[in-house]
Amino acid sequence: MARLRIIKKYPNRRLYDTEISSYVTLEDIRQLVQDSEVFEVHDAKTNQDLTRSVLLQIITEREEHGQPLLSATLLSQLIRFYGDSLQGFMGSYLERSMQTFLDQQQQFRQQLNTILGQSPWTVMHDLTERNIEIWRQLQQGFGKGGPVPQATPPAAPVDKPRVTTPPPPSPPRPRGKS
Repeated sequence: MARLRIIKKYPNRRLYDTEISSYVTLEDIRQLVQDSEVFEVHDAKTNQDLTRSVLLQIITEREEHGQPLLSATLLSQLIRFYGDSLQGFMGSYLERSMQTFLDQQQQFRQQLNTILGQSPWTVMHDLTERNIEIWRQLQQGFGKGGPVPQATPPAAPVDKPRVTTPPPPSPPRPRGKS
């Protein structure tokens, strides 16, 4: 199991990562979250757990810049649950809902990779490698005066059977006197 990483928050609002013995920024803390690192933020004097407060601060900063994830309506609905008899239930419900969403997202990605046989990045990489090789061959062909390599031509169209129509009947010949 991963060791708990402790970040100390000082009165001057600076954050100190005790594992790397260095001051860190909120962006560094956000990266720890992205990397699924296990950590807690503690007040340097009182040792009070400030993890939730720092995470909310990161969310606030991310919401202010770029495209917000949480709408004003959603935030208003969350605020209404504070003090409600269902407040305790709501937190665990949101956690389970988010976990279910993440599980479904991972399952979708796995199914997509299975269908494609490989990740979209791999497909793009392979396509790029083929194009680079064709370009190299093309450059070598120009330098030597040799044949210019061709990309794989598209499949030839399938010949369709020809439908022939019978010629129109000849007009009747005038009959002479007999």
